Amino acid sequence: MTTLAAPPTAAARTRWRGTGFGTQVLVLTQRSLRALVSDPRMILFSVLQPLVMLALFSQIFSSIAQTPGFPAGVDYIDYLLPAILVNTAMQSALQAGVGLVSDMKNGVLARFRSLPIRPGSVLVARSLSDLVRTTGQLLLMVLFAVVLFGFSPSGGVVGVGAALLLALAVGWGLGWVFLAVGAWLRNTELMQTVGFLAMFPLMFASSAYVPVGNLPGWLQAVASVNPLTHAVDAARSLSLAQPAEGVLSALVATAVLAAAGWWAAERGFKRPMAG
Repeated sequence: MTTLAAPPTAAARTRWRGTGFGTQVLVLTQRSLRALVSDPRMILFSVLQPLVMLALFSQIFSSIAQTPGFPAGVDYIDYLLPAILVNTAMQSALQAGVGLVSDMKNGVLARFRSLPIRPGSVLVARSLSDLVRTTGQLLLMVLFAVVLFGFSPSGGVVGVGAALLLALAVGWGLGWVFLAVGAWLRNTELMQTVGFLAMFPLMFASSAYVPVGNLPGWLQAVASVNPLTHAVDAARSLSLAQPAEGVLSALVATAVLAAAGWWAAERGFKRPMAG
């Protein structure tokens, strides 16, 4: 006697739509961090580059502390490190875009497209994993500066911690801009070229290494409108326990950049893959 199968229940007929957004972000973030930890070379060079920059700049430009216009009673390392924190966060933001392009090229994201994964979760996970990596870089840099160069600003641990958090916020906002650029360019070499062309004028035409008043006249005009100048000045004020009027404007600008970058990155990411 043939037995008829029972009709599928409503639950069985419901199509599985994947996990929630938060779970997807957590799993994808862990994936990116495991890829970083599994390659010691990536850890070494991601830490070594900012430390070399700190060592070189603190020695090459240390005589600037003796020039007119330099803040009185401030050691150059105390003046420099907040700027290095912001610059390192900005360079790490570029790597977020480069990492996204690499995932696009090696086929990882093509496989993700066949799964019930929201495009936004991939982008958020990339930004969070790079934020974790940047946090490690900045903490090691502060430790390196304290041990080897006597970094001891008047703001103490609280001021340095606030400057570090501000640098992370600025880097995270810029990371979304570079994620958007990477999602549209989809070329690693072009992405790096565009990123470095954008970063070097921002870094050197600013108050990062010398007071703006010590720059040539035309460069003072550029530095005064350079957004990096305002971010560096805010981080430096926090570290040196000075009035930090620019902190709020730096955070607002970061939020605007992050929102615009999110919007552009999602649309670029959803474009069909070439080839």
